[in-house]
Amino acid sequence: MKLLSKIIILIAVAFCATVPAQAQFGKLINKKTISAAAKAAKAVTLTDEQMTEYVKEYIDWMDANNRVCKADDPQTAAYVARLDSLTEGLTSADGLPLNFKVYYVIDVNAFACADGSVRVFSSLMDIMSDDELLGVIGHEIGHVAHHDSKNAFKQALLTSALKDAVGATSDKAAALTESQLGDLSEALVSATYSQKAEHAADDYGYEFLRDHGKNPRAMAKSFLRLKSLQEEQGVGKTSKINQLFSSHPDLDARIERMTKRANNDGCPE
Repeated sequence: MKLLSKIIILIAVAFCATVPAQAQFGKLINKKTISAAAKAAKAVTLTDEQMTEYVKEYIDWMDANNRVCKADDPQTAAYVARLDSLTEGLTSADGLPLNFKVYYVIDVNAFACADGSVRVFSSLMDIMSDDELLGVIGHEIGHVAHHDSKNAFKQALLTSALKDAVGATSDKAAALTESQLGDLSEALVSATYSQKAEHAADDYGYEFLRDHGKNPRAMAKSFLRLKSLQEEQGVGKTSKINQLFSSHPDLDARIERMTKRANNDGCPE
């Protein structure tokens, strides 16, 4: 699948937005709307039980609104087989049960939700080696293990148009409408992690590779691959690609950091 000219690079984000069917993950919510909603959301609280319900509803909606690769589909079976092979025996992380699926979409991305759902995009698999891909998966799992994904999801719920829906006094989470789930997706793609959180997730991915008998230098190589894609686009600072990376640690710095660690550990080139 050679669709790199159409790809929006989103891998620095540990969660994603969607539109029905073949997803295009580039739409951003109006920042003024988020800012205004954030002020109104401060008094709203969510129980862990409500959060669990909302995360399940969201990931079910994501799976329903994206083409999930199937083992019995000749067009997508190879993706399923490859991911199954890469994640064989990987059933949990820090006590959290994990489940994996591939979305057959043109965007380069992967994300993990607080319930342990990990979703990898087929176009990401097209451009990365097995070790690089496993490093990215480890990075995303790191955000879950460090509760970054849970916190970001909760913040998105409370600052998006969903604030009225989640502000009910009932102990049971209010069911979300299609429109509200779309608003949630837009709020999620606009959310960012701190540099500290991103570095911690990078370290988790590095150690994840090492713990699974892989060369952790692949962490730096995955960033190099993304850097190459970014440069291939030939875009300016106002592009969506650079806007999406602007709120995260610079790719060059992340490459240098992971390369230095691999060198110090004597990892092969």
